[in-house]
Formats: sequence, C-alpha cells, structure tokens
Amino acid sequence: MNQAAFYHDMTLDYIRPAEPDIDRITDFRFRCAADEVAGLELVWGNDRKKMKLSESDGGFDYYDVSVNVGRDPFCYYFEITGKDGSFCRYDRRGPVQEIMDSMKFCVIPGFSSPSWAQGAVMYQIFVDRFCNGDESNDVLSGEYFYSGTFCKKVDRWEQYPDPKQDYAEFYGGDLQGVINKLDYLKDLGIDAIYLNPIFVSPSSHKYDIQDYDHIDPHFGKIVEDGGDVLPQFEHDNRKATKYITRVTSRKNLEASDMLFAKLVEEAHKRDIKVILDGVFNHCGSFNKWLDRERIYEEAKGYEKGAYVTGDSPYRNYFSFNREGWPYNPSYDGWWGYDTLPKLNYEGSKELEEYILGVGKKWVSPPYNADGWRLDVAADLGHSREYNHHFWKRFRQEVKSANPNAIILAEHYGSSKEWLMGQEWDTVMNYDAFMEPITWFLTGMDKHSDEFRPIRVGNAREFLETMRYAGGENFTVSSYYTAMNELSNHDHSRFLTRTSQKVGRSDTLMPSSADTGNRKYIMRQAVMMQFTWPGAPTIYYGDEVGVCGFTDPDNRRTYPWGKEDMEMLRFHKEMIRLHKEFPEFLTGSVTELYAENNILVFGRFNRTAASIIAINLNSYEVTRDIQVWQMGIPKEAKLSRLIVTDSTGFSTDAASKSVKNGVLSLTMSRFSGTVLRYDSFGPVTDEEFWSDNEFNFD
Repeated sequence: MNQAAFYHDMTLDYIRPAEPDIDRITDFRFRCAADEVAGLELVWGNDRKKMKLSESDGGFDYYDVSVNVGRDPFCYYFEITGKDGSFCRYDRRGPVQEIMDSMKFCVIPGFSSPSWAQGAVMYQIFVDRFCNGDESNDVLSGEYFYSGTFCKKVDRWEQYPDPKQDYAEFYGGDLQGVINKLDYLKDLGIDAIYLNPIFVSPSSHKYDIQDYDHIDPHFGKIVEDGGDVLPQFEHDNRKATKYITRVTSRKNLEASDMLFAKLVEEAHKRDIKVILDGVFNHCGSFNKWLDRERIYEEAKGYEKGAYVTGDSPYRNYFSFNREGWPYNPSYDGWWGYDTLPKLNYEGSKELEEYILGVGKKWVSPPYNADGWRLDVAADLGHSREYNHHFWKRFRQEVKSANPNAIILAEHYGSSKEWLMGQEWDTVMNYDAFMEPITWFLTGMDKHSDEFRPIRVGNAREFLETMRYAGGENFTVSSYYTAMNELSNHDHSRFLTRTSQKVGRSDTLMPSSADTGNRKYIMRQAVMMQFTWPGAPTIYYGDEVGVCGFTDPDNRRTYPWGKEDMEMLRFHKEMIRLHKEFPEFLTGSVTELYAENNILVFGRFNRTAASIIAINLNSYEVTRDIQVWQMGIPKEAKLSRLIVTDSTGFSTDAASKSVKNGVLSLTMSRFSGTVLRYDSFGPVTDEEFWSDNEFNFD
C-alpha cells in the first residue's frame, strides 16, 4: 500500500460534525490510494466497525463509517489491510504498527470552542505601553510607594524600561489609547484584542490585582481628583492621599468601568472581540481584601482587610502563618512573593463564589467582554483536585452568561487534562508553537537565556515536536483556537531572538536588543505563524519591528510615527492571505519535506491546497517536493501568493508547475514561499507565462 496517500484528521473534511454533541451520530472518513485497500476498520475502546468505500476522486478512495460517539471522550484509530497483504494502523502520528494511547484521535462529545476564535487573528496589548489617549489619568511620580520604591511617571515615550523597577514605571498608555487605535487594528486585520490586566492595581503590569470589581482609573477615567502628592520624606506611612482618592473614588471607578464598556462596544462595531486577563490564582498586597498597605483601612464603604485585623471578613481568603499573628502576620505568596498573596479558595467558599461572579460579570452586559485569558491557571488552589473543580465551575458560569466567550489558559507542559470539554477551551500555545518555532528558526529559547546551534534548522525536531505536543494536548476544538504567539509580555521579542544574543537587559545594554537582528528570519516566522493551524497572535509592536529582551524589556512602548513600515506591510499581507483562504483557518496540515535547514508543509481541504516552503540556508537550493498527497492533480499549476528572502518580500504574480505529482522548487537564501492550488480558480495567463520553467531562447 502507498502509505503516503493515507490521511485522516479531525477537521470537517474527515469528521462530520467536527464538534459533535453528546450521543450524536458522527461520520468518520479515511483517505487512501485508489484500489489498494482490502479492509479498513475504525477502532475505539473494545469496539470496531468496518468502513465502506463511498467515494473515489483524484486517485484517492474515501472510506466512511457512522458511529454514535456517546457521552465520554471518543478516542479512536484505524486498522488498514492492503490488497497486497500488508497491514498497518493509523493514529495522529500517521501509519504505525503499534498504537500509542496518547496519540489516538479523540473527540470530546459536547465540547465546542467559539467558532469566531478558530483561526482568529489576535492582538495582545500591554496597555500602559500601547498608546496614551488621555493624559489626565496618568500616574504621577511619587503618587504612592510600592514594593520598596515610589512610582514614577515616565516622560519620554521612547525610554527603555528599567530592568529592576519597571513595575513602578508608568508611560501613560490607557483604554482611551486603545479606542483611538481601533481603526488601525481593523485595518491591520485583527479579529480579537487580548488585554493584559486592566483592573485596579498599583503596578504597570497589573498582575497584582487590587480590586477585581473595577477598571483602574489610571487606565480608565479620573473625573474627580483630590489631595496632594506628598513629598517623599513625608511618605513614612507609605500612603499617598492623591492615590487613595483616585483609586477609591466611586465616581472614578464607575467612569472607568463604563469606558471599558465603550471600548468593547466600539471594538464590536468593527467586528473585533475583546479578551480580558484573569489573574485569579493570586492578587496583590494592595488588594482591598488584604490591605497590607492600609489603603482601605479608613476608606468609606470598605471592610477592614485581613492584614489589618484578625476579625476581617476576608481572613480566610488567604493562608496566614499563625505564629506571626497579629503583630507580624505572614501569608502564602505565589512563588514566595509577598506582593502576590495566593488566594486560599479551599478555605473560603465566599471567595470562590466571588471570583466566579467576577468571571461572569465582565462577559455580561453592560461590559460584554468576549472571554478570559487565565493567568497561571494550573496553579490556582492548593491541589489539582480543587483546581479542576474550580475551572469546571468557572466554565459553567462564564458560558451561561456568554456562550460565545472563550476561556484561554496560560499553561506550560501538557494541558490535556484541562482540555476535555469541561474547563478550558484552549491555551497559549507555548509547547506546540512558540518554543519549537523559536528553536527551529533561531536556536534560542523564548527568554533569550540559551542558544543551541544544533537546533537551528532542525526541521525533523520541529515537526516531531509539533506532532507530539499538538497531538497529545489538543482536540480539534482546542487546536484551531490555540494562541500561536512569537512574542509576549513574558518572553523576549522574537526579532531580538534572531540576533542569537544570550542575555537580558540587566546583563546587556537594552540597546543591544536592537542590533544584529535579521528581519528576514522574522518574516519567515510570521509566514509560518499565519499558515500554521491555530489563532495567530501578534504581541503589540511586533508587526512594526519592536525589539527587546525578556521581561521587562519586552514591554517597550509602541513606536507611533517610527514604525518599520516594510514589516508592517508584510504582516498585513500575511494576515490578508490567512483570512482570504479557508485552508489556513480550518484546513488540514501535512508534512511535505524536511531536511536540515529546509522545511515544507501543506495546508489543504477538498478544494484547495497551499504549500509553505522555508529555506534557512545561506544559499539557493532546489528540491523536488511531492505534493500530490494534498489532492493537487499530477499535472497542475500553482499560484505564488508571496515570497520573502534576505532582500525583502514580494507579492508579484508568478506560478509554478507540478509534473507527475512533483513540484520542483528553487528557493533563494533565507527565503519563505507560499504557493497555492485552487481547483475552482485557474491560474491566470499572466501568472502562467511568468512560470520560470518556461524559457524560450
């Protein structure tokens, strides 16, 4: 049997429906070479069912079978017997002799992720560094004292973040700035915005939440002011009157909440979704429930914090060390940080209900957010058992309020146990995207802490990592909505990784992150990002060439008026292609060719196929690539959609010919190419005669 012709995945071409309900009769399809199979069976649990030949097309036979998938995870594989007497099985790895349980195909009855998120182009915004739309709400230098330092207003937008005290530096970005740039994001082609935390917090990153019920007025609106900023020598009690007035003013909080509602409304007018960052594992020492800094102790309408008195109604929200109480109370902090007190859900049913209410509140009117990104989601609670209990309830509450809201978790390592249909929809895709693509193209780890030359161009390692990390973690519902990022707020900027410099901004000068970078490698990465399955996600500024080492240097400001326009144009072209051609959104993916420094993969459905070719060599290469297995006819013409190399990029029309199922492809140094076959759209005469195989001397 020609095993290269075998194909099945969990896309709509091979399972109908792709996300079946409980007890739904579901159609499974398997493809093989024409007239080669003697017997084909679908196998699940202790059951098996013979598949029947239902269609022959383009040199392939298609076998179908219908099965009730029941209520529990339906995990399956195929057994194929050839007319030549050969036998093999087929799981997510492809043709094999022995099945691995972790690599079986798996359908979760009743589990579906929001359809809008499948292949959605997302855009992550670290709000303080994106755009200052309202200077009247800016944090003032000396406004308050936190974690050993006074907060500071940064007056020069282009200034590098302080590697030691960036958490206390404020550049002035806010929600009005995001609103002002919605048309820019619409023109870029963005489908969803993911905002880093925006709730009340004393830090610029806001992963130390002070009040989950309200948007921070420094990101929102300050409609009433009061008090003065005290000189530093008068900050002995570590409180500042102006800060207390600004962040506890009911008018300011309500105005800020409504500004967020306006942001969502304006985004929705442009068909852009808005995702919030949910930091529910821990809060901040400023939090009104703990109040270590005694911000709320005398404020009207607030109960005494758990750090202030043992009689606080929030006492059980935290895990205290009883030996220190009440004169020197200490508490459980996330990773030992006393500014990040871990929330004690097991000790307080009231806390659990409160946070579930927060999850529900912000996806409901009048705010109408479109989902949550969950910070360190697997860490929540003190046991894995409770963690699963909480996220199951969280899903129920959020989906009851907004069935189309996405629940997207931050997680490193295997996430399969949370992606079984009852908890998360999907994850930030570190293991099956960010990390393997970084190793393949740069040899760097995602923090720029390590460089391994042996990993540069290792196409086989890249494909195997994608196959196993993706196959073991994801169902189709999670895979096609996974957040595929090159950079984010926790890791170095991808463009800086292309320089292969090891270090951080506190060991290397921040300016060195801007030098030695290879934009052509960045373009290869973007090409792969927008053609690989999942939701390609841009970290603000990546699209215009922003550089930076890992946190906090990756949190530089967006360079309005100083953008790398060529990089921006390239992103726009890749976004356009991603959204224009259905195979990039929901199509199948297959390996076509892999050797050192050369990777070719395909995205396809029953009507079209695209080929993505990457050459990491510093010289031109020509390779013969078999492409018939994507359904491309043995004799066909392909349109070139885009090409990038060390000199730039082009979308000029060109074509290539497939002969006897093989594409002979010449790739220039450090290049990337996207070619496409469309059974309904013939290549134009102009494209046909530009084919470089036609030479008339």
